Amino acid sequence: MSMANGTQPPSSPQPLSPQTARSLVDSVEAFLFDCDGVIWKGDTLIEGVPLALQALRSLGKKLVFVTNNSRKSRKQYAKKFASLGLDVSEEEIFSSSFAAAMFLKLRNFPKEKKVYVIGEEGILEELTLAGFSCLGGPEDGKKEIELKNNFWFEHDKSVGAVVVGFDQYINYYKLQYATLCIRENPGCLFIATNRDAVGHMGSQECPGAGCMVGAVAGSTGKEPTVVGKPSTFLMDFLLERFQIETSRMCMVGDQLDTDILFGQNAGCKTLLVLSGVTSLSDLQHPTNEIHPDYYASNVVDFVELSRNCPL
Repeated sequence: MSMANGTQPPSSPQPLSPQTARSLVDSVEAFLFDCDGVIWKGDTLIEGVPLALQALRSLGKKLVFVTNNSRKSRKQYAKKFASLGLDVSEEEIFSSSFAAAMFLKLRNFPKEKKVYVIGEEGILEELTLAGFSCLGGPEDGKKEIELKNNFWFEHDKSVGAVVVGFDQYINYYKLQYATLCIRENPGCLFIATNRDAVGHMGSQECPGAGCMVGAVAGSTGKEPTVVGKPSTFLMDFLLERFQIETSRMCMVGDQLDTDILFGQNAGCKTLLVLSGVTSLSDLQHPTNEIHPDYYASNVVDFVELSRNCPL
């Protein structure tokens, strides 16, 4: 039935079958995986994931891990994968902390300028590895401001960029510092690792980087440049590294407005797994306008379905 404006209503998302799962595997050279809610929850590996990933590797598929979580650097993420029994190299990991550093590098950000960070060690480590001088981060987590008459807050005039990501140590001091840099330092860049509304802490959701970014956007009246999903900034690195057309890639994620939208924006096939943030009712809700190509319960079910299809 046509809608009032003459367009067709969006088709309902379809669950994977053995046939469609096998077709998807056969048509894809590289699978891009989100991490939180797809590979693990918090610090707990989702059951069956190691065998599922190994099965894809045995078929010659490239595996890439694309995460918006900026708390860790690629090196730190490689250690987390290893601690969970997964053999994943740094070169297969693309985090939003890495994306922030690469964004500045591609912009030829002046080495004499500094970067103020609302975020954690992952951002600081990636920026430092890229050759930039940083301020802020966890070190400013215990600093306070005494608001009183004639109060004056000093900030470094050489800060040329503010990077905001997830920060469990966010406070008023950091917000004030970032605000003054963006509002008063000429040409200061405002960069967000991502704007995820929520993240994962074990079995519970927690406020994501979006609320930290929103606070700075609210105080400055400016919108940031977002380098994580669903921005396609990271895709430029993936294309250069792997030389695979996006039509031969599949983004596997648990969030519609980041993972699936990222895949769609880049021209990838998309697979939603229901092991994280998005529920089946969320996916099928009439107001949802982001529809993946396919959905499955989890990564393990997807791989098992593809292996159960007769040749």
